[in-house]
Amino acid sequence: MAHIAKLRILLWSALGPAIAVLLLLFFAGYVVLGSNGILAWGDYTRQLHHAKVELAQVAAHRTELKNRVDLLNPRRVDPDLSDELIRRQLGVIHNDEVVVPLN
Repeated sequence: MAHIAKLRILLWSALGPAIAVLLLLFFAGYVVLGSNGILAWGDYTRQLHHAKVELAQVAAHRTELKNRVDLLNPRRVDPDLSDELIRRQLGVIHNDEVVVPLN
């Protein structure tokens, strides 16, 4: 009986540290394998790279649109752009047309 009591006391005294070690292992596993863990870092880096490429494309497109808006300013309309837009709206522009710059 005395051995069983000592064993029971030993098990109860080891229960707290065992739970602490299990929690520590759980959190360490989450640091490595979790959704924000070390293994997900490469995926986040790849997503960041794709987002930067897309941002550069959008910025270039925005610059192009800003240039067209500046060319369509009512005070000083670009004659070539207005001619292009009018011909496209009237349907007299063709896909095989070539613009030859004079300068």
